[in-house]
Amino acid sequence: MEQPLTHITPPGRFSTGIREIWQYRELFYFFTWRDIKVKYKQTTLGFLWAILQPLGMMLLFTLLFSKTWKTDTGPLNYPLFVLSGLILWNLFSSSVSHAGESMIQHAGIIRKIYFPRMIIPGSAVLVSLFDFLMGLLIFIVFCLVYKQPLHWYSLPFFMAGIILVLLAGFGAGTFLSALNVKYRDFRYTIPFLLQVLFFSAQVIYPLSVVKQPWLVNLLALNPVNGAIELFRAGLTGGPVNYSLVLTGLAATILILLTGIYYFRKTEAYFADIA
Repeated sequence: MEQPLTHITPPGRFSTGIREIWQYRELFYFFTWRDIKVKYKQTTLGFLWAILQPLGMMLLFTLLFSKTWKTDTGPLNYPLFVLSGLILWNLFSSSVSHAGESMIQHAGIIRKIYFPRMIIPGSAVLVSLFDFLMGLLIFIVFCLVYKQPLHWYSLPFFMAGIILVLLAGFGAGTFLSALNVKYRDFRYTIPFLLQVLFFSAQVIYPLSVVKQPWLVNLLALNPVNGAIELFRAGLTGGPVNYSLVLTGLAATILILLTGIYYFRKTEAYFADIA
């Protein structure tokens, strides 16, 4: 009796392979939870680092800019303004940096067994989401301290901003993870690129202070700006710059499709060159 043969065929270039990833969901969970434990296992403060980092940056920027550089942040106190931007930025930055390095870090297991490779950068993004949730809790506490009201419409705005950041981070991280496998020099450019994107994001300043229209349009291509715009709209209930949001959404979709396409195009060679 002939033994059945299983043919593993590559997915489409723009396919996320959700069905296959669902079949390997236990492995997805294992990678994510293992990375979370390894990240904080040998630290004294453990999960508190996910809270202390944005708080420390918020304190620094508040001391530097709230007194020396008067900025109109509307109905939001400057500490809340900065913290709301920082937790979203940290989610994006951590997703890109960790996912970008993930394929190299898992080179050993990639050479040994088959599993959907998309799980690796995906689990790195989920680890960053865990850190974000810790920061979100302290952000809500600060909202209570500063008596910033949270309304029923806050949740959909918050969710929209978070999803936009996750998609952009996953797309960019997936692209860089595949790029790093073949061109190892790119791992050293990631911190520089993230620094450039940080100062082009409305984390410590609102885009309303930028007077040149061409520069505002250029900054709108940073997908984090649209996400922060939505997130802060959930706090203020003020008008939303939908032009900024739609530009950020278009940039996010482009980044996501480019990342998935390049990852699928090159993943057949990961085991050979990782």
